[in-house]
Amino acid sequence: MTGIANVNYHKKIICLATSRKLGGRCIAGKEVLRSGYGPWIRPVSVRPTAEIEFTERQYKDGTEPKLLDIISIPMLAPAPRLHQTENHVIDARFYWEKEGTLPWDDLGGMLDGPPTLWANEDSSKGGRNDRVSETTAGALTTSLFLIKPDNPTIQVAAPGAIFNNPKRKVRADFYYKGVQYNFGMTDPGAERVFLAQENGDYKLKQDTYFCISLAETPFEGNYYKLVASIITKAPL
Repeated sequence: MTGIANVNYHKKIICLATSRKLGGRCIAGKEVLRSGYGPWIRPVSVRPTAEIEFTERQYKDGTEPKLLDIISIPMLAPAPRLHQTENHVIDARFYWEKEGTLPWDDLGGMLDGPPTLWANEDSSKGGRNDRVSETTAGALTTSLFLIKPDNPTIQVAAPGAIFNNPKRKVRADFYYKGVQYNFGMTDPGAERVFLAQENGDYKLKQDTYFCISLAETPFEGNYYKLVASIITKAPL
């Protein structure tokens, strides 16, 4: 990105996603305002692929953000890109600051309530209602939702095994407002937990929240919907 002014403003957010993206992370959360919680904010880097590297998201003590951290982030400028209107470019010269942790009981007050998770127009071979066309995405103005899924089940499988590809994948199957969805997952912590298990389906029996994201770049003409984070009170 070029021509970014040295604005040096801060955004304070509740961290609701720290998902994997290339060699870094995609961080996202809702803004903390004096009047309550505001819009989604996605900190991005100046790189074309926008991921946040470890040194760019560090606190002064060398640790990094966790889900539900309250974080103050130095910014340079808003940088909306297509349907990802929530993007702000970070000022990578400065540390991020942790100002606290959101109480679990406050999380429910931050839920979004869309009638559907964007358009339910298409499904990939292994998913359900998990992608939208480039044309459809071009009319969207948001790329993040916090939801409370119904009957969430984590699926661990090696879908390419019949083609001699043994790599396993983790997906989330769930219902939202009576509609079934099945999305790929980019939550690295949850992936580690479930990849340590045998292949199979694992129901999440405790209160669970999902941060849902619509990917930044298309794949073969479609933008994919992803579970960017799984948020639970007790460890998975």
